[in-house]
Formats: sequence, C-alpha cells, structure tokens
Amino acid sequence: MKIIALPVILALIISMIAMSMLSGAQPTGVDIEFNETDIPAPEPASEIATPGGSFTTLVLSGAFQTPRWKAYVGNITGGITLTDSGGSTIYDWTLETVSGEVYVSRNDSVDWSTIGCVTEQGIISEQSALNISDSSADSINRTFNNTIHRGFFVGTNFIANSTCRAIATYVDDTPQPPSEEATFQEILLEDGSGNLVFATILESAEIGYDSGSYDFQLIVPENPIAVTPTTYYFYAEIS
Repeated sequence: MKIIALPVILALIISMIAMSMLSGAQPTGVDIEFNETDIPAPEPASEIATPGGSFTTLVLSGAFQTPRWKAYVGNITGGITLTDSGGSTIYDWTLETVSGEVYVSRNDSVDWSTIGCVTEQGIISEQSALNISDSSADSINRTFNNTIHRGFFVGTNFIANSTCRAIATYVDDTPQPPSEEATFQEILLEDGSGNLVFATILESAEIGYDSGSYDFQLIVPENPIAVTPTTYYFYAEIS
C-alpha cells in the first residue's frame, strides 16, 4: 500500500478547505417573501380659459414619470450558515446587523468569478437590449455618471473604491452629494460574458428615500416599449 507523507496529507486537507471556501464565497439567490408594487397615478390636468383674440404665454412645469427605470427598496433577513450541498446544516448564526450587498441582474446565471466594473461597451449593449437611447436624459450612461463609491468584495473579487460607474439614491426625498460615505450606493458591474449587474451596498435600517427604514434601495432600467415587464433576478451576499 502506498503511504502518503503527513505534509502531503495536510496540504491536501488545506487545499480542500480552501476550495470549499472559495466555492461558497459568492453571491447567492434569495427568496422574495413580500412584494408590494406602487404605480403612481398621473397628475390631473390644469385648466385655463382665455378670451378669443387673446395671446397667452405659458410656462408649464411638471414631473414626468420615467418609463425607463423602476425601483426596488426593502429589508433583508437571514443569517450565516454552514451547510453542505445536500442542504444539511451543521451550524448557523443569527445576524444582529446586516452588511454585504444585494445584486440584481437580467441574467439568472451570472459568472461571479469574472465580475468587475462595467465597460463602456457593456452599457451600450444594455441600452440597446432595452431600447434606451443614449441621448435620453435618463439613459443608463447618463444616470450612472460618476465613479464615487466605497470598496467592497463580490465573492473573492475586490471592487476597489471609486473605480466603477455608481450613484447614490435619494434619502428623505433629497439627492445625496457624491461621496464614498453616502448611504444606499449603487454600483454598475459586469461579468466576463457581458451580463450587467446592479449592486447596492447594504445598510442596516437606514433612513431611505421616503423617510422609511430600509436595508437597501436601488433602481434598474426597463424597456419603455415592452408589453411585458423585464424580469430581474435577485442575489445577495451577507458578511
């Protein structure tokens, strides 16, 4: 019988543990336990009556709901677990506060091992797929128009601070100034196959866009001329 030296056995064990850690260190799909969708009604029309023969100069103003974006906000529950591939758990931990990221993509099989900052071509391709003109004021390119964000890990891949296209959504109905300290940051990522991923860094019950308390809020683009709404897939990574 062939005898394997102890250092080799230890090396194999360490290698197996490392591979196990790497295979589990990536975002995972999440269950959506509650869904309440709000669609604002159009504002009523204003009226004006002027006499015949008159000439009236008007200044019209309004807030026009965009058909090119939709928002998701909410909270996340769960914990950290040590579970095998068969679904059996040997131990788990309850989280008192949450940290990590929520990821949203049109693709249900993101290659997390190749994730990185979105490319210019990635933005162009996504706009084309969703019938969004780059010249629109609310195009993806013009919306994600800065590169200011905190650094974070996606699995074992580190996304360095202020390297990707990013925004920070509103707090208390008010825009946030660009800052690496802003809450509800959203970062635009892409895997090696060109699949776009919208990532938001989790907060822990922070004040959100409507003064409510949320763990996350983000916006994702929509095809403005599609009959059927675009399907998005949700992933999360808790640390």
